[in-house]
Amino acid sequence: MGKQYSEVNEYRMYTTKAELHKAVNSLMGLIRGIQYDGIITNEELAEVFHWCNLHRHLENKSPFNEIIPMIDSVLDDGQLDEEEIQDIQWLCNRILHQDEFDEFYDLVTVSIQELEGILHGMLADRKLDDTEIDQLEEWMENHSFLLKGTYPFDEIDSLLTAVKHDGVVTKEEKSMLTAFFANFIDTKLSHNIHEPEIRSLQEKFSINGICAVCPEITFENKIFSFTGTSARATRNEIAEVINNKGGIFNNNVNKKTNYLIVGADGNPCWAYSCYGRKVEKAVQLRKAGSPIVIVHENDFWDETY
Repeated sequence: MGKQYSEVNEYRMYTTKAELHKAVNSLMGLIRGIQYDGIITNEELAEVFHWCNLHRHLENKSPFNEIIPMIDSVLDDGQLDEEEIQDIQWLCNRILHQDEFDEFYDLVTVSIQELEGILHGMLADRKLDDTEIDQLEEWMENHSFLLKGTYPFDEIDSLLTAVKHDGVVTKEEKSMLTAFFANFIDTKLSHNIHEPEIRSLQEKFSINGICAVCPEITFENKIFSFTGTSARATRNEIAEVINNKGGIFNNNVNKKTNYLIVGADGNPCWAYSCYGRKVEKAVQLRKAGSPIVIVHENDFWDETY
């Protein structure tokens, strides 16, 4: 066990700065997520305290020498009120906007780390309610200009749009959202979110391929691929449309692919449908940072008029 911790500490010699920044961004998201429903439970308080315990090895380093004592102090009475939340957020914001700290990550990375923290906070009490989903949707709308086209923003945005299309989010849809959101939470770093429970949900709800909502499509010198079948045109006809608009058609999905079009024939127009190997490969490339946009065929034709 001692050797294991020694190896971790040696690794942290080279990652401490990244670890510091990600931890603070995630904390901001965590706090935001647990307050979305207006009720802070004991489970959610335990999750915040657990965050402190996970980072106590950094307590002698700035900014944790400020953050951890403050959180310990406000949680001492077993409660976290609105004023205390604002104090924590104020301190984190002040740290995040210091010159050296602010320049380490670009705004997209910072926002994605906050988003993952928000999802963690929303699931900290192991349930989702309508208010939390509405608040997340509002956050997504406010950050769309910055994060549209990035992973996992498009995927989460698409799923939210799909489940809210009829104005009601059912119990089953909440379970599906939980299963998907948990993909972006490290359960080993959570006090309340248990991996076996999440794995069971994820086996029930397979959400592998997700199309972007109303994507912006440009054709000039962009590389397109296609998967599935279309009742409207053959693959060669789709390739011809793309070439005529200045794009490039390549049947293989790779790092250079800009858009993967998903055929609509035989598939309901749901953002969370599973479409197979090419979509799975595109999602994996997106996870690795490639800016591939997964486009439903209907959106593709809308852009060709």
